[in-house]
Amino acid sequence: MADYYQTLGVDRKASDEEIKKAYRKLAHKYHPYKPGGDEKKMKEINEAYQVLSDKQKRSQYDRFGQNFNNAGGQGFSGFNASGFGFDPSSFSGGMGDLGDIFEMFFGGMGGKQKRKTYHRGSDIQIIQEITLEETYKGVDKNVHYRIPLKCEKCNGIGHDVKAGFTQCSVCNGRGEIKETRQTFFGNFVQVVVCSKCFGTGQIPNKICEVCRGSGRIIGEKKILLEIRSGIQNDQIIKVALAGEAGERGAKAGDLYVRIKIKPHKIFERKGDDLVIRKEVNLVDILLGKKIEVPTISGSNLKIEVPADFDIKNDLKIAGEGMPHFGSFGKGSLIVELKIKTPKHLSSKAKKILEDLEKEL
Repeated sequence: MADYYQTLGVDRKASDEEIKKAYRKLAHKYHPYKPGGDEKKMKEINEAYQVLSDKQKRSQYDRFGQNFNNAGGQGFSGFNASGFGFDPSSFSGGMGDLGDIFEMFFGGMGGKQKRKTYHRGSDIQIIQEITLEETYKGVDKNVHYRIPLKCEKCNGIGHDVKAGFTQCSVCNGRGEIKETRQTFFGNFVQVVVCSKCFGTGQIPNKICEVCRGSGRIIGEKKILLEIRSGIQNDQIIKVALAGEAGERGAKAGDLYVRIKIKPHKIFERKGDDLVIRKEVNLVDILLGKKIEVPTISGSNLKIEVPADFDIKNDLKIAGEGMPHFGSFGKGSLIVELKIKTPKHLSSKAKKILEDLEKEL
C-alpha cells in the first residue's frame, strides 16, 4: 500500500486545509476527463484523500500504517459523496466546496451553463534582435512574420452576405445544443455552442471560395515596430491586434515582441550603466595624463585620474550610460582600470621610483 501522504505530496503534520488544497490540485491535473489525465493515478489520489480527509480514518492510518485497511474506497464506480471523500460535513465550507470541485471539472453543477468558446485570433510572440547602439538611440524596425490574415475577398466574415442564410438543421436555429457527458459523478447535461453554425443559428448559402468559410488565409504581415531608447533585454512590446486574425470576422489577437540585445564587443550593460575595461599605463597615471575612452554615442572622452584616486576603484562618468527607459536622464559609464606595469626597469628608472617613494 502506498504512503498516502506521499501520494498527496503533503507532510505528515499537514492541516486539513493543506490536504484539501493538495487533493484539489492533483485532481485538477490527473482527472481522467481532462487532457493528460490518468485514471489509475486519480484512483490513488482519491483513495489517499478518503483516508486523510477523515479524522478517524487518518488517526487509524497514522497509528497502524501499512496495516490500515481502508474499506471505504469507492474508486470510480460511481458518485458516492462519502466514499469519494466529498462528505459535506468534512469540509469547512459544506456544499460550497463540493460545488467548487464540480466547477473545476465541468464548469458548474450541470445546469444551463454554456461552455466558453473563443473565436478571437491567437496572440503570437516573436523575437527581435537589436544592437546596443540601437538600444541607446531607439530604432524603428520593419518586422515581417507569417500568420493567418483576414481574407480580403470576404472581408474576414467567411461568406457572401448577399447570398443569404439557411436555418441550421443541427440546432434548429437556436445556436446551441444539449450535450450529455458520462462521468464518475453521473450523467451531466451541458448547453454548448453548435459546432455546425458556430452559435449563429444560420448557415451561409455561399461560403467564400478563397478562405473556405474561415475568414482567414495564411500570409505575411508587415508592421513598423517602434523601439524606444533605453529598452531592456528581454523586455516585451505589445502591439494590439497585430496577432492572428479572428475567425469569421472576430477580433484579431495581439503581437508580443521580445527584444534581444546583441552582446557588444566593448561595452557591457548593467542596468542603465555601461561598463568598459581600459588598460592604462602606470606611468601615465603618475604623470597625470588624460585617458581616452569611447562612449556608446560614438564620441571619445578624455578623462583625468584624480591625484588621490585609488586605482583599485572604478572611474564613474555620470550621464554617459544608457537612457532611462520611459523617463529622463541616463546611467553612468563605468571605467574599470587595468594597470599596465613596465616589464623591465632600467637602473635610472629604478632610481627615479626610489626618489618618488621618499616623497610619498
